[in-house]
This record gives sequence, structure tokens and C-alpha cells, in this order.
Amino acid sequence: MNKIIGRELEINQLDRLYHSERAEFVAVFGRRRVGKTFLIREYFDHRFAFYHTGISPAELKSDGFNLRREQLRGFCTSLQQYGGEWEEYPKDWFEAFDCLKNLLDRKSKDEKQVVFIDELPWLGIGNPGFLSALEHFWNSWGAAQSELLLIVCGSAASWMNDNIINNHGGLYGRITDEIHLSPFTLCECEQFYESRHISMDRYDQIQSYMVFGGIPYYLDMIRPEKSLSQNIDHLFFIRTGRLRTEFERLYRSLFDHSDKYMEIIRSLAQRRLGYTRKEIAEKTEIAYNGRLSNMLNALENSGFIISYRYFGGNAKDIYYKLVDNYSLFYLQFVDGKKNVEENFWTNNLRTPQLNTWRGLAFEDVCLQHHKQIKKALGFSAVACNTGPWLSAKGTAQVDLLFDRSDRVITLCEMKFSGNEFSITQDYDEQLRNKTERFIGETSCRKSVQLALVTTYGLERNKYAGRFQSVVTLDALFDKL
Repeated sequence: MNKIIGRELEINQLDRLYHSERAEFVAVFGRRRVGKTFLIREYFDHRFAFYHTGISPAELKSDGFNLRREQLRGFCTSLQQYGGEWEEYPKDWFEAFDCLKNLLDRKSKDEKQVVFIDELPWLGIGNPGFLSALEHFWNSWGAAQSELLLIVCGSAASWMNDNIINNHGGLYGRITDEIHLSPFTLCECEQFYESRHISMDRYDQIQSYMVFGGIPYYLDMIRPEKSLSQNIDHLFFIRTGRLRTEFERLYRSLFDHSDKYMEIIRSLAQRRLGYTRKEIAEKTEIAYNGRLSNMLNALENSGFIISYRYFGGNAKDIYYKLVDNYSLFYLQFVDGKKNVEENFWTNNLRTPQLNTWRGLAFEDVCLQHHKQIKKALGFSAVACNTGPWLSAKGTAQVDLLFDRSDRVITLCEMKFSGNEFSITQDYDEQLRNKTERFIGETSCRKSVQLALVTTYGLERNKYAGRFQSVVTLDALFDKL
């Protein structure tokens, strides 16, 4: 069994479910490539009473292709692999689940029977009768089997949410637990590198996170004999780079009408702060109606975007921001680029273009680790709201602030630097103006403090006292 990196909370959850004295129906969801299948397979060491993976409709579409027939055939093949028998081939999903029931009835009930159905949305999409058959299987038989642990998993998080977790039909209220698997944190990425014997200091690990995020599938492509820049060139910029063609394959595997979803992603990549739903409609020419709302919900449930409101802004103004690191990197440096040299990254490491990108991408990494920053600043136990602020005139912004219940607001500045960060006279003036504008425009009655999040700390000069707190990159690697 491979060692599972991190995932302590999820492992404890699975352990509790396995030793439960009742029937359990568990939904596992998260971004594609985040390691859902790996976690379930490795925790149970492949010891399943039954295991099946749905067939991707995107991979098998062709002239004359019968999706329902092929999915049913694949399910029955898995039944055979685990000892299923039948006199005639099941003609529909109700008969197929009856075969599964008969298979489980013949197995020992001295320990938990783990049934794992992976990529469940692929079975349900365009497959009339599947969801009704699953409902009937659980409601008429499974829920009464105290030894049964049914785990369903899917990357199409919106489908899982609408049809399984928040089902309003026969599965309403039947899910007994949920596991939402998030990307690795920097701490978990560091553990992953150590397990793969990849030598990389934390400065480079931060940059790696800017490119790959905390997606184990992508991290596993990094070769230990290559430097980080060589790995980026090898995966993105050579003609056969594995991540050069990942973007379209990723979105096409998750969404029907994926071109429209990719239009939304491409539009959001153009502005770091994101856009409102109305602005997205205008940029993509997708009708400003419920369909667009459903698409944005699907992208958010799948972990590619987030929705938020500005501090002090109109409660009705919801912004959508692209937060998937891989997509952000791909769209800036690869998408639509022709004749890019194969050693582009290695040959441009010190250019203004890449330095500017690092500065902005570091801010995204900090936002993704705001809990670690909160801990480093010393108010982990204090309730607070987290988010950005934008001046009404658009002349100043704060990407991360903590609105604390102890009547303090902490404004964070995030700076990526190869050395100690030095505050210049001009930057000190910008900080003063920004703070005054924030207090004035928000009519803030709380104490306002400034915190700096940077790589190697703050150089002590006559302006250094502008910041009440300084957080270095090591704090971002803390285990919560």
C-alpha cells in the first residue's frame, strides 16, 4: 500500500465509517486529479466487496455509440470480477443492482462490506434509470444492511451535489456522510516531495505551488533529476508536454458543452479580482439567466472558481474569481501561444514578465493559505471574516484582510522577494494613503493594523515600523 500523504481528517472519517454499526452511504467529491480515488483505494488497500468506475462519456463518444448500454456492460463486467453471476445479461439498471445485491448477500458479513462506485456522475449523466435504480437499491435493501459501507465518488461536484447530496427525490436525506477532498496545502506538498525524493527548497516549493497548485496528479509528474524550471519546461513548453494538452481534456471530461465553461474560465483569467455574473455574461455572450448561474455553480463546486463579496461593498455584488493554479498558469503562458521555445521558462527566469507573474501568483498562494497566515499573526482563536477590499474609486485595493471580532482589522500586504523585502519611501507613502483611504471609505471604527507576508522577512530601515507584523514563507508551511 502506498503511503497516504496528509489527509488525516479524511482518514479519521473513513476509519469511523468503517467501524460504524449501521449502514453508511458516503459521498466523496472534489476537483478532478485531487486524489479522491487514490485515497479510497489506498485506505482500504483495494479490499472491496465491489468496485466499479464509470466510463467517461467524453472518451467514448462516437457514431452509433450507446452510452447506456456501454455503462451497463462495464458495470456488469465489474460484477463478474467480484464473483457476480446471472443466467441472462441484466437488461437495465434495476436488474444490475439486483445482481449487486445478490453478490453482497453471498459474501461474508463478519466485517464491513465496502462498495466503491467511482465517477458516479459518468454513470448518471445521459443514463435514464440509473439514479432511480440506485435509489431503489439503497432504500429497499442497502439502508437495512448494517455491514454495508457504500462510497460514491465523482469529480463533477455539481452533479454530485444536485443528485446525491441535495437530492429531492428518493435519496433525500439518505447520505450519511460527506468527504470533500481539497488540494494539498504547502505542508502536504512538502511531504509529497520528500516521499518522492524530490529536493526542492521552500522558495522553489512556493513557485511550484504557483504552477501546479496542490494537485497530487500534477506533482507526481515532477522528475527528481530535473530542476523546477526544467520540469516546467518539460511539462508545458515542449511539444509533447503532458500538461500542455491537459486544459481542454480536463474541462471536457467534467462538463457538457465544455466550450462555454472554458470561455468563462478564460474570461476570469483576464482579471485577478474576477467579475460579476453580469460582467461574465457580457464578456462571454452567454445569456444572463439561470443557465449561467448553474454553470458558475458547477465551476465553483468543482473547485475551479470561488465567489465572494468585497469588504464594505454592496451585498448584491457577488464576484467570481479563478483560483485554480494550473488553469491560471496555462492560460497566461501556454494557451494560444505559437512557436514558444522549449526552454522558455529556464531562459526567462529573471525577466520582468516572470517577476511580475511571481508577485501576483504569490498573492494567490497566500490567499489559499490564509488560515496559516491567521495562525502566524496570533489570532487563530479569534472569529473573523476574510476577504478583499476595493476602493470605490478603484484607486486602491487590499487583496486580503481579516475583519476580527476583537475589533481589529488586519490589512495584509503580500510580497514575493528573493531577499528581505525593503520598504522604500514611495511604497511607505502608498501604504499610508491606502490605509487612510480604507478607513475613510469604510467608515471604519475598528483599530487598523498592517501585516506583511513575504518570503524572507523585512529589512530594517526607517520605514519598517509601518508594519505591525511580518509573516515569512515558513509560516505558510505550518500544519494546522
